[in-house]
Amino acid sequence: MCGYALALVSKQSTKPPSGMRDFLAPDLLRRRHVIAILQEVYEAHGFVPLETPTIEKLSTLLGKYGEEGDQLLYRLLHRRDALRRPLEAAHAEGRVAHEAELADQGLRYDLTVPLARVVAQYRELPKFYKRYQIQPVWRADRPGKGRFREFYQCDVDITGTRSLIADAEVCSASAMALTRLGFDGFCIRLNHRELLRAMIRAAGIDEALEATALVAVDKLDKIGADGVAAELGERGIGADAARELLALVASDEVEVGDAEALRAHNTQLLAKLGARVDDRGQAAIAELRQLLALSASTPAGAHLQLSPELARGLGYYTGPIFEIAVADLKGSLGGGGRYDGLVGMFGKHEVPAVGFSLGLERILVVMEERGMFPTLGLGPDLMLCWLDVDQAEVLRVAAQLRAAGLAVEVFPEAAKLGKQLQYADADGVKARFAGILGERELGDGVLAVKHLASGQQAKIPLAQIDRARLDALAASDS
Repeated sequence: MCGYALALVSKQSTKPPSGMRDFLAPDLLRRRHVIAILQEVYEAHGFVPLETPTIEKLSTLLGKYGEEGDQLLYRLLHRRDALRRPLEAAHAEGRVAHEAELADQGLRYDLTVPLARVVAQYRELPKFYKRYQIQPVWRADRPGKGRFREFYQCDVDITGTRSLIADAEVCSASAMALTRLGFDGFCIRLNHRELLRAMIRAAGIDEALEATALVAVDKLDKIGADGVAAELGERGIGADAARELLALVASDEVEVGDAEALRAHNTQLLAKLGARVDDRGQAAIAELRQLLALSASTPAGAHLQLSPELARGLGYYTGPIFEIAVADLKGSLGGGGRYDGLVGMFGKHEVPAVGFSLGLERILVVMEERGMFPTLGLGPDLMLCWLDVDQAEVLRVAAQLRAAGLAVEVFPEAAKLGKQLQYADADGVKARFAGILGERELGDGVLAVKHLASGQQAKIPLAQIDRARLDALAASDS
């Protein structure tokens, strides 16, 4: 029996679940590099950090993301008796237990709804609450390139004001972050939920089918105009109305980086749409013009491009909406928009808000494919190698070097020096220096230090070893 159990264990797959990943040291260095830049840019814009629980109540999450979003929520089953009781009751009644009986909590789907809950919960927050949040979220989606079931979002949001300065600020922070990371050819697609609704009305589509039309239009970049037209037809929207809506949302491509062409595109498109939409649509166009003017002198100004087809699938958006597109990536690097009604769903007071979310995973995919990462040191400053000395003395020397500000790894076993040096320079370790400690060095209070890249070597008094002294040894080869 024991042998059979061991055989079963040996056959188990060691891969993580589909859409989930392990992150080894090189992966984490790249992630930390990106996150550090994002944090620096966000804080430069006055945003403060926030973290919220992995698990939220389903009552908090459901109904905020639209029908398709609700289907992608990970539910957590009740535990123990709380799970047993509804199952037994349903069995006794000859029926299948309903989902609502089995779960009342779920994994966080995004960072915006938890923020809205926090703002409703803590009345002592500043009137204009500017927060950034970098945490993982979970969606039961189909995995693909740059698309995972567990992934990090990097959000900036401003609550408490309807001023379009807030919209310009979240766009500015996102654009500056991408620029600092090395992106130049990116586009911030821009639209307005009320303008989109006005286009739906102008196409002759019944307002009762508005949400349906939004869901279909949001898939334009994935399934194309014919696919959207077919889906609109399946959802009860006539062919003539579907063609009219697709004509309204159509726009020309603009070469990324051509600021003059971008301004002309935005001006001409707003004028064209202004001639077709009603008063509510006109008000949305006025807001877009103001936002473009406010952003002109910010890092986002050269990247904002009006895109009438942009819908953003989440159901809580109420005003301007944004999405970042880059070449050679299907899908977006991030997006966001204004959501003035969401916080009020959790409390008695309406609290206007706007936010922008960058997708860490997709940023990493594009940066890796384009070779955008700088050299990121993986290993320690120094691998402490030792021969014929007491192990306690080895650890004492390592502690002294660490106290001097160095990252030090100790070779853990007694071995020939060549083997220790080979390990210090191996892939996955890559120490900058090897420190060689023998009986003579220990007695003289020195360490033989070798720069592994160049082979430069010197004996340095232990009390004088610090980062500057090591850098000088490395530079002496040149």
